Amino acid sequence: DRTHWNYTHRKKDKCSCRATCMTLMSCCADYNQSCFQVMPHSSSMLGGETHMSNKLCSFLCRFKGEILRDGFIDAEGHAYCISPLLYETGWIPFDVSTDGINFDRSAQYFSVHPSKADPTSKVILVNATQWQNYGTPNVGGRLKMTWNNSLIRAERINVELWAYRESQTGRGTNASPPPQAELHYLYSLGRNLTNSGAFSFSPKPRREYSDWELGNIRITAGSTAEGERDVRGLWSGAHLLAWHLEEAFRENSAAWARSRCLQWDDLETNLPDFLSELIDCPCTLAQARADTGRFHTDSSCDIERGSVCTYHPGCVHCVRAIQASPEHGAGQQCCYDHSGDLVFTGDSVGGSTPDRAHDWGSPPYVQPPRVPGYSHWLHDVLSFYHCCLWSDRCHVYLKHRPSSGCQNYQPPRAGVVLGHSHYVTFDGLRYTFSGKGEYHLVSSPETELSVQVRTEQVKLKNGESLLEADAPSNGSDVIEVRLAAGAHLQVLKNQNVLLFTEQSWMELHGEALGTPDSSHAANVTVTFSSGAAVEVRMFGGNMAVTVLLPAEFNRHARGLLGSMNSDPSDDLTTQLGEVIPSANATSEEVFTFGAGNISKNSSLFTYDSVHLLHLYSVPSSHDAAFVPAFSPPQSLDDPLVADVLVMCYGEGAQFCKHDALMTQNLTVGNATLRAYEEHRALMEALKPVVSCGWLPTPRNGRKNGTRYLEGSTLSFTCSQGYLMYESAERTCLGDGTWTGEQPYCITGRLYNEKHNK
Repeated sequence: DRTHWNYTHRKKDKCSCRATCMTLMSCCADYNQSCFQVMPHSSSMLGGETHMSNKLCSFLCRFKGEILRDGFIDAEGHAYCISPLLYETGWIPFDVSTDGINFDRSAQYFSVHPSKADPTSKVILVNATQWQNYGTPNVGGRLKMTWNNSLIRAERINVELWAYRESQTGRGTNASPPPQAELHYLYSLGRNLTNSGAFSFSPKPRREYSDWELGNIRITAGSTAEGERDVRGLWSGAHLLAWHLEEAFRENSAAWARSRCLQWDDLETNLPDFLSELIDCPCTLAQARADTGRFHTDSSCDIERGSVCTYHPGCVHCVRAIQASPEHGAGQQCCYDHSGDLVFTGDSVGGSTPDRAHDWGSPPYVQPPRVPGYSHWLHDVLSFYHCCLWSDRCHVYLKHRPSSGCQNYQPPRAGVVLGHSHYVTFDGLRYTFSGKGEYHLVSSPETELSVQVRTEQVKLKNGESLLEADAPSNGSDVIEVRLAAGAHLQVLKNQNVLLFTEQSWMELHGEALGTPDSSHAANVTVTFSSGAAVEVRMFGGNMAVTVLLPAEFNRHARGLLGSMNSDPSDDLTTQLGEVIPSANATSEEVFTFGAGNISKNSSLFTYDSVHLLHLYSVPSSHDAAFVPAFSPPQSLDDPLVADVLVMCYGEGAQFCKHDALMTQNLTVGNATLRAYEEHRALMEALKPVVSCGWLPTPRNGRKNGTRYLEGSTLSFTCSQGYLMYESAERTCLGDGTWTGEQPYCITGRLYNEKHNK
């Protein structure tokens, strides 16, 4: 894997290393030496190589302020450091010293989940299914791997097997140390081989290593010693090491796996309960995809990628809870069928299964079960193979990984600003505020969330306006999303530009950040540990900013998107506490409400150009001298009016007409209408639904139906020779209860006994 450094930092506080320092004339005097920027800026947490653009003669590298590594100069004169193996993801601080004492050059690189590393820098296991099921019935033959041989700068290479385990020394009690993660070198598959970019072999059973069931292939230069750590190398993805298990596995894989499954059953029974601290799943697929503050697509079952759901047959889409559970670092997973209903393991082996270890890991990482990827494989995936895929004991696995219901799920509330400063509050109030300045979109000191918005005066020549959004939370990274040249979104973290050319999803300090387009971001989503989310979308050159807040924010939000208390009448509350009745508020009164500016002490925007300094940093946050046109011209002689009346329809017609006529541009009006319609679709997806909870199938009977929401009716029948006792049909009511009683299928003798009592 190759790791390169991306970040530009300053050597001294008095000067700047940002790219914009050229414009502001604040660059460091030794800019070319002290400000180094190196690409690419992300790498697998397994470690690799980093290139720095500066010309250095000799240097020392320091990772995380404590891990020291010598720097190297290659034959082409490039300076690089070998990044160490890290059991964590996120931004890793990196310092360089040229004298071995003072580490005065700093940068960061993004350590990523091994599955998210650049695929062109990986060892590819050809036919991964064969690798992971080797030795099971009808699976054998030669195993093959390939790699980009130009990334290993040597004519000869070594092929090694490394394996992962977590020491079972205790769970961090006073009597025993916490468990430790270990990626350990086992043995070489070949040494001093020709670097051809391909290697195949016939695996042999290795009884002495059968307890190592999870690992990676690593390829290094032939000159490196066996098992040498932190050297330039390429890694495969983590996979089950079925291909090297003992002969007993190959002779009877089902019996071998069954024994391992039962061992896991005993171990799991004695571990702490984690299910009770998981959040409930969304009840519908629409809710799951819309609740971006708390759930994110599971890449192993994605409807946008053809619904290849290997571990969840019968499902079309799964999501994972973004945040791990607070105490145990567990993860929630929710899967849905083609009807959009939540699938339960009580109905299907493909149902939703929670995880003892969150697949993405969880802060502070490093220690099990919080190691990204590996802890999840060890605690949740390996046992699934033992119990469900390699043996007939899936009921054992599902006993410990039952699906969560959705009876306690509450969808978030959504507010939006779109078009030319049109607002829809969390409680549904719609209004237009055309102020020029910087304002609180949402302010919630109780939950430590602040979302701010910056507006600029519209440019009437092309109808475009600039709307910049900031979405920070106290004690975390400050994320700013703004419109850049080329009508795409630019993202800043703590006033430095973030690039999405390598990673479309980043975990930050207290937030996660994602975009579906890694080249030119047109959509950006920022999620917070509180479950809140900010979605920024582009519509015809304008930004639409949606804020989603979970129920915990009820009565704890204020700002331009209202109070979130299910009462739209008080959404126009000034900072002095005065309530402007929304039912008959004039445009002038709305303008007065919105003009409550952000003080300079609380503004979180970046002022990195003369233009921004002139317009926003020096004046007050609200431009009181700017008086907007409160309503668009509507002259009957305007030839545009007829087209506007045809184009602008439905609930969004008011905003559509305003923007089309104000800018004299139908395209702008249509973009506003599309933005509003998308908001309405979001609101429809987030509609609360009532669930009555899962119902079991009676023993010796059948259940018809797997939908457990309000209005659904389930019917039950009994197998031949059994009679139905209690309700043969049950309906889910609006209060969350089922009609009737749980049915049983019993023998005729028992049936008569019950009826004769």
